[in-house]
Amino acid sequence: MLRALLVMSLALTPLPAAAAAPSVEGRWLTDDGSAVVEIAACGRQICGRIARVLASGANVPRTDSNNPDPARRGRPLVGLQILSGFTAGASAWEDGKAYDPKSGKSYDASLRLNADGSLRVTGCVLLFCQSVRWTRSR
Repeated sequence: MLRALLVMSLALTPLPAAAAAPSVEGRWLTDDGSAVVEIAACGRQICGRIARVLASGANVPRTDSNNPDPARRGRPLVGLQILSGFTAGASAWEDGKAYDPKSGKSYDASLRLNADGSLRVTGCVLLFCQSVRWTRSR
């Protein structure tokens, strides 16, 4: 009887949840200091939009002027979604896309929190990958 109760209590004990990637939500200053990106949940995924353009000057575009689709070149940069489709992995947000409005190109991407609290944003084309480091912004 005692054994049956022990087995039942073990069966009813919830198992620990699988480890999920740490939260990357918040405001992030890009590596070149030209913009602040707001990362937030988009349903079960993570996405990011340009919250502020910090670069200034006559040559700094305010629209998505380098987009390969001419119909999208008039979109304002502020509010433009540049990160999309990221899902939680064991230690990173994976399988997403990153759009670079400076070049008009999109990349397969992942997001990973570094030990110092910064964010490593990695974009890949085929087998070639490059990472940049973003820092928390207010």
